[in-house]
Amino acid sequence: MNWIQLKITTTGEGIDPICGVLYDMDITGIEISDKDDFKEFLENNRKYWDYVDEELERLKTADSCITVYLSDDAEGKAQLEKVKTAVSALNIPNTMFHTENMKDEDWSENWKQYFKPLEIGKKVLIVPEWEENVPETDRVKFVINPGVSFGTGSHESTKMCIEEIEKALSTGDSVLDLGCGSGILSVIALLLGAKDAVAVDIDPMAVETAYSNLALNNLPKDIYHGYAGDITTDKQLCQKLSERKYDIVLANIVADVIINLSGFVKNFMKDDGVFICSGIIIERKDEVRKVLEDAGLKIKEERVMNEWAAFTATKGL
Repeated sequence: MNWIQLKITTTGEGIDPICGVLYDMDITGIEISDKDDFKEFLENNRKYWDYVDEELERLKTADSCITVYLSDDAEGKAQLEKVKTAVSALNIPNTMFHTENMKDEDWSENWKQYFKPLEIGKKVLIVPEWEENVPETDRVKFVINPGVSFGTGSHESTKMCIEEIEKALSTGDSVLDLGCGSGILSVIALLLGAKDAVAVDIDPMAVETAYSNLALNNLPKDIYHGYAGDITTDKQLCQKLSERKYDIVLANIVADVIINLSGFVKNFMKDDGVFICSGIIIERKDEVRKVLEDAGLKIKEERVMNEWAAFTATKGL
């Protein structure tokens, strides 16, 4: 079946009355993007975001938008005109309509054309699960299903982390991934030769996704251990992780979380271990650096890619 996608851009104040009009017409499948609610959501949950990707950055400054789908037939087109007439009668400033014809498969399939195999660093190739024409390469292939993932490798923060893992990792190393998201960093570390990895995230769904990506790359479950929890508040989890020391500790999150983690990281590291962190906006780079140094870590490398920064640090022995 074909559909008409109707996007109604408006002000935050216009959302309720417009939705009222739609409900009166028995149109209940409504998507709402309210920039004011979105900003509040980001602020209240900033501790829990890996990083804000480009699409979320765009939404922060976008107009509020209501999206509905109508059947692309005579009945749907008549309903479209009724919606436009009724919404226009509300006289809400800065309200505009945009329509686009869509097919069923467009919703789930069209975005795939934009995700192609991606080379990162000198050793890694990220490949979407559905890709059939994968080039012959000596690179390690990390297969991912971006449709269910919390991170796909395209973000600057992830790229820098992967490149630093390539440089720091030796065969047989142990890895701790704090804020694992899709598990992309820890699974890639295993593919590059790590003997085992522990992945932690406050979101249980992230841990499940990490295990899914582990299986997608044909890696055994017994070398990967995922935990859901916040090590800054969960003493039992923190103690469990501290029972062993790791060669590489990873944290691709945000500045605030890295700052909160800074006092814990040394407890997880071997004496010659490495801490790789990213997800830090440039404006907060110096702040994070100082906190890490105050926590007894020695910065070995500072990297910047576009608006993002990353640090590689060792124990300040």
